[in-house]
Amino acid sequence: MADPKGFMTTTRETPKSRPVDLRLMDWREVYEDYASTKLEKQAGRCMDCGIPFCHQGCPLGNLIPEWNTLVWKEDWREASERLHATNNFPEFTGTLCPAPCETACVLGINDDAVTIKRVEISIVDRAWEEGWITPQVPDVLTGKKVAVVGSGPSGLAAAQQLTRAGHDVVVFERADAIGGLLRYGIPAFKMEKHRLDRRLEQMRAEGTKFRRSINVGVDITASQLRSEYDAVVLAGGATAWRDLPIPGRESGGIHQAMEFLPPANRVAAGEFAESPISAAGKDVVVIGGGDTGADCVGTSHRQGAKSVTQLEIMPRPPESRSDAHPWPTYPMIYRVSSAHEEGGERLYSVNTQEFVADADGNVSALKLVEVRNEGGKFVPVEGTERDLPAQLVLLAMGFVGPEREGLLDSLGVDLDPRGNVARDKEFKTSVGNVFVAGDMGRGQSLIVWAIAEGRSAAAGVDAYLTGRDFLPAPIAPTDRPLT
Repeated sequence: MADPKGFMTTTRETPKSRPVDLRLMDWREVYEDYASTKLEKQAGRCMDCGIPFCHQGCPLGNLIPEWNTLVWKEDWREASERLHATNNFPEFTGTLCPAPCETACVLGINDDAVTIKRVEISIVDRAWEEGWITPQVPDVLTGKKVAVVGSGPSGLAAAQQLTRAGHDVVVFERADAIGGLLRYGIPAFKMEKHRLDRRLEQMRAEGTKFRRSINVGVDITASQLRSEYDAVVLAGGATAWRDLPIPGRESGGIHQAMEFLPPANRVAAGEFAESPISAAGKDVVVIGGGDTGADCVGTSHRQGAKSVTQLEIMPRPPESRSDAHPWPTYPMIYRVSSAHEEGGERLYSVNTQEFVADADGNVSALKLVEVRNEGGKFVPVEGTERDLPAQLVLLAMGFVGPEREGLLDSLGVDLDPRGNVARDKEFKTSVGNVFVAGDMGRGQSLIVWAIAEGRSAAAGVDAYLTGRDFLPAPIAPTDRPLT
């Protein structure tokens, strides 16, 4: 245990956010610096439980009590070693993961959980500052070539593991920059892009090669890929978005979240002078209450929206755990993100019935109705219909699976009943030397699951190519989060 009395004498304390009026003027991350002395005390709250349920909450199996103890002892370098032993990219999870490890923390049964996520990001930031993170170049090369399709977190994790195992790895990305949704889907106010760029430089120094602006299945055929590489890892994500086919959907000003966020991120990165889809001066309505919806809310605020309203068909979650989500499961509770702190309104138990267009064919309002759940169906509540002004509507209702046209259709891989790419216990698909990792095989999920899948798929590929049991596999394809 770090501090035997830490959890009794130290209360949970998280970093303060920068003032809203200041942070809306830029795209930087929202949190202020956090003193290392404070963090060491926070790490000392960890009880080093006999059964660390935080491990069960984390699919990567992060050695959380170990690096908490090391931080409390001010041994930051060894803490970094233990952190990287299970996680290729702790700065990604430390900024973007909703921290199921914290909701599984034993201390959280009757007290505030340990600030695991803050300790994690602080360790890796310190490690970069001190120069402790260096390329890990393999000692021996296998001569085997592996293609990884997709440069999101699962693809990057698989590529780094396979490169370090001695394989010749090439990552293909159809966008004009590497990083997948980490690059253009996630706003910089949640994760600044220098965190991604320095990892990519580390991977290049280790030997991983990157080919951008290549749409595999179009620019390179599936048969070419399979013939040129000894193994292929599909890590393209679940990018087929869910639509809302109701009257008026064809009106102008209605866009998918992933049509809105990437150009806004390019403006923040200095690549575009302005976005072709802007919230400036408009009443913005975001349909969908999840993280992507919150990203749209925060981006709309920074673009100068007149008003922002986020809609959710589900009822408002409770403030604390309900009996339906007992510890250590990840609870459905009311959460306020940094974007929600910045303004706007959140409406629950509402459904959009129609988009109303103006004389020019552009959306001007939504027809809403309140709903209640009856036998698993959302039933309109009579007399609650109303119009909500909107000149920009953003659909953030999640994704229905991987895109099938192009690569998947040409490969002919089997799909599971949910429409994802089917795989066996080694993450191998129904097609010869083709493997799958991340949301493309799992379905839309968390970044921590994507990294865990990438590491596990890499273990399957390495065993297929060499017959050895060399790389760690933190999860199996059948693993599911605690819900």
